[in-house]
Amino acid sequence: MGKIDIVKKGITDMESDAIVNAANSGLHAGSGVCGAIFKNAGMRDMQAACDAIGHCDEGNAVITPGFALKAKYVIHTVGPRWAEGGYGKAEILASCYTESIDLAVENGCKSIAFPLISSGIYGWPKEEAWRVAIQACLDKLAELDERDPSVTFCVLSDSSFEQGQNILAELTV
Repeated sequence: MGKIDIVKKGITDMESDAIVNAANSGLHAGSGVCGAIFKNAGMRDMQAACDAIGHCDEGNAVITPGFALKAKYVIHTVGPRWAEGGYGKAEILASCYTESIDLAVENGCKSIAFPLISSGIYGWPKEEAWRVAIQACLDKLAELDERDPSVTFCVLSDSSFEQGQNILAELTV
C-alpha cells in the first residue's frame, strides 16, 4: 500500500507528479489554495485549460497540466460546503480524494499532494475534514495495490499539521 505523509509546506512548492486544487464548480481562479495554484501555474494558462473543461461537480475531479508549477498535473476537485450540511456530505468529500487518486493513477502519477479539501472557506471543521480525507486515502490505496501513488497532505499551520499527524496515527494503528 502507498504511504501517506503530512508536511508543513505550501502545495505549490511540492514536486509531486500531481497536486490537487480545492476548486470551485466553475473552475475559476479563487482565493486560498485555488488562487495560489492558479497564480503559480500561470493565471492565463490555467484559466484557459479550466475554461476548456468548463465545469466540475462536487465530489468529482478533472485534470489539467501544471504549466509553470513543479508538478506535471493539477487535479481540480470540488468539495462540499459544510454549511449545507446534511446527509451524504462526508461521502462527497471522500469522493474528492478517491476521484483525484484515480485520475492520478490513470495519468501515470507516482505521487500526489493534497490540501485539506473543504476546510477553508467551505467551512468544514478541521478534525472532521482530516478524518474523511485520511480514511478515504487509506481505503483507496488499499484497493490499488501495486499502482499506489504516494499521498502527501500539505498544510501551513502547526495546529493543522499536529492534528493531521494525530489522526493519521490513530487511523493506521
